[in-house]
This record gives sequence, C-alpha cells and structure tokens, in this order.
Amino acid sequence: MDIEKTYNIYFIGIGGIGMSALARYFKHLGKNVAGYDRTHTKLTETLENEEINIHYSDNTALISNEFKTDKKNVLVIYTPAVSKKNTELNYFINNKFEVVKRSEVLGSIIHGKNGIAVAGTHGKTTVSSMIAHIFNNSKLGCNAFLGGIASNYNTNFITNNKSNYVVVEADEFDRSFLQLSPEFVVITSIDADHLDIYGTRKELVKSFNSFASQISPNGKLLINKKVSGEINVRSDILKYTYSINEKSDFYIREYKISEGHYVVTLASPFGIIKDIQIGIPGILNIENAVAAMAVAILEGIESNSIKAAMAGYKGVNRRFEYIIRTNNLVFIDDYAHHPVELEACISSVRELYREKKITGIFQPHLYSRTNDFADDFAKSLSLLDELILLDIYPAREQPVKGVSSKLIFDKVSVKSKILTTKEEFWKIFPKQNYEVLLTLGAGDIDKMVIPIKEQLLDKIK
Repeated sequence: MDIEKTYNIYFIGIGGIGMSALARYFKHLGKNVAGYDRTHTKLTETLENEEINIHYSDNTALISNEFKTDKKNVLVIYTPAVSKKNTELNYFINNKFEVVKRSEVLGSIIHGKNGIAVAGTHGKTTVSSMIAHIFNNSKLGCNAFLGGIASNYNTNFITNNKSNYVVVEADEFDRSFLQLSPEFVVITSIDADHLDIYGTRKELVKSFNSFASQISPNGKLLINKKVSGEINVRSDILKYTYSINEKSDFYIREYKISEGHYVVTLASPFGIIKDIQIGIPGILNIENAVAAMAVAILEGIESNSIKAAMAGYKGVNRRFEYIIRTNNLVFIDDYAHHPVELEACISSVRELYREKKITGIFQPHLYSRTNDFADDFAKSLSLLDELILLDIYPAREQPVKGVSSKLIFDKVSVKSKILTTKEEFWKIFPKQNYEVLLTLGAGDIDKMVIPIKEQLLDKIK
C-alpha cells in the first residue's frame, strides 16, 4: 500500500477506538476520510465534528462515489471486529479494491520510525498514554495511536511533526500485533485471554514470542518480571525487566499515599529517582508507571522531565476515571473486563477507601470470555461489598447456549448481589445507597455513566 499517494481512505468500523485514531491520522495528513459504523457514539460524533463523513447503516448506496470509482486512489481499512458478512466489506473485496486490516496500516506507519509498541493482555492503553505524555513533555516528543482517549490531550491520536517516535498499542486479538516490527517493545502481561482465537494460554504465549522475534535489529524489549521467563529474544536485543516491587531492572523501592496520590521511589540500572508523584490512583497504575518511566529512561529522557510529566498525567477515559469525588460519595468508571483487571481495580479502590462500602456494576464482555473465566470473574467480583451484574455484552459474538451472566452470578460469594438487565437496572438503581460506586466493563456500559452520574447528583442535592 502506498499511503502517501492514496487520497481516499475509507474505514469499515470507524468508531472503534483504534480505527478512529487512524482516521484522525489520515485526516491530519489532508486525506479524504470517511467510513461506516453500526453505532452512533460520542466518539463518532466527535469525528463528524472533525469533518469526517460517517454513516450508520451497512449499505453500499451510502458510500460516496469517490470511494467507488477510482480503485487506484482508494484504501479501505477494516477492523477484525467487523463481521465477515458485512455488505460494504464484501463489496470492496469483490470489486478488487485494496482492503487491509487496521494492524497492517499501523505496521506501515511505524516502518522506518522509532516505533515503541506496547503489548499485553492488560495495561496497554495506560502505559502507551503515559509514555506518550512523558515523551511530549521532553525534548524528544512523539506521535501516538492510543486505545483510549488521553485526558491530557482529549484525543486518541497525538501528533508531533518534529518527532520520529511513534507509540502504538500492539493488540494480541486476532494476532494483529504480528503486523508490527518496532524498535522497542513493552510487554505488560500475558494472562489467558482471547481463547476463542488461541484455544490455550500456551498458544497465546507462542504468539507473544513471535511478536518479540519481530523487534528490529539491535532493538529493546522491556517486559514485566512476572512473565519475562516465558519470552525468548535474539542475542542482539537488549532485554530489561520491570516490576512494581520485585527486584528487577526497574522497580519501586517504596511508595506511600499522600493526599490521595501515590508517591514512589524508582530504582533503575541508571540510579534512583525519588518522590515521583503518580498523577492517577490505582495500585496497578504504579506498575504501569514503572513501565512507562523505564522506556523514557532507556531512551535518554532526564529524571526531572519524567517527574514533571508523571505528576501532571491525568489518565485515560474509563481507566480508573473519577466521575464523582466527594467526601460522602465516590463514583469511578473503569474499562476492566478481564478477571485480573477487575481484581486490580477493586483492590486499588479498597486500599484507597478502606472504611467505605464498595458497590460494583459489572457488564461481562463476550460469551466466550464469560464461559472461559466464570470462576475467575466470580472470585474477583467477590472482593466487592455489593454487586449489580448486567447481561453479557456480545460485541462480535452470537449468543452461546447455556452461557449467560448467571454463570458468574451463582459463584459470587458476596451476599448482597443482584442480577439484572440494563432495562430493569434503572428500576433497581435508585433504591440502593452508595458510598463508593464502580462501573466496570468493556461493552456499552459507558453509555450508562452519565445517566448514573445525574441520578446520583440529584440524590445528594
């Protein structure tokens, strides 16, 4: 594909967080960008405000003529989350247009650049956005394609024309990250996930090893100490480990909570950095911060720049995001959709609010994930004081016989628990009293956040 010469860029599934970042990138380059998505969201509305034409019906008649007539000047980008039965996708394939996956385009963009790719079954978005924020608060600068809206920039695409650095998320779903050959790879975690794709964790680990083998010559690998023994790299690759508290190349010697913030001391092969304030809460975010700061140190960014950037880092939408924060009521929204992420989020909240009652509203994501990890979900959710469990959000999947949220619900040990649909939820919600409330999940639970916020604020007036 010749991105520089192609003018018309069409996206199928443009509303996806990764797809929308690419759409913004091409718009930034002055291309003619348009696309389809099945759902109108706040993000697609923002893209439309940025003069990107979007329609919401899978109908080839709605595709503008400039994307149909000149095949040599059209690039069609799709996400694997789109159904193979999609009419528009098949129209472009059958008519011999150039049709490529999002990951292929990302691989092409970072080719020849100082590519930093963050992989892992969780933590990718936070670590990527932290790296981007540190770099853009230093002399190096960077461009970034993020899997969430970075609060400091209010976007998922960050551009810096003066920098050759590009930070991207390397997604293991559908083995997409195998399209990337970056100079620097970060691996945050390799928890069993996407077993509908891989079958077993062993196969998932194999895929991560394949990805690590694609690091460009004389590149770097930074890997979480917990999984470092499972990844082998070539002799020309510099391999470093990091951890929150286990002795590694980069780790936290000590931390404390001061005025609601973590303040840490970072140990590294290059010395000690004291009194680093982490701008966002959550114990897992200390570990994420270690990874981001390690990348910055290895690329030569000074400690003062790192400290200033970390103190001013505001996080990512839906990653431990405070919606309401008062003495009597706290409401946090989080994207956690894997048992490990749920445990980390709830444990962090418990550490911050030891004397408060913690209520979680969780929407499971995918039938396959619910079926594979029902026991683990139940164990993590049992850390709550109260649970409101919603129906499964199917995303790309069709219903599976015998698989529902009840698989999790029956195994949760919390005495105060409710199983409900999204529709019935609104009848139940006002009757409860809340001290610390969490909304959790990767489906469309984010659409409930503002209505929940409004009801809570009305209640405490």
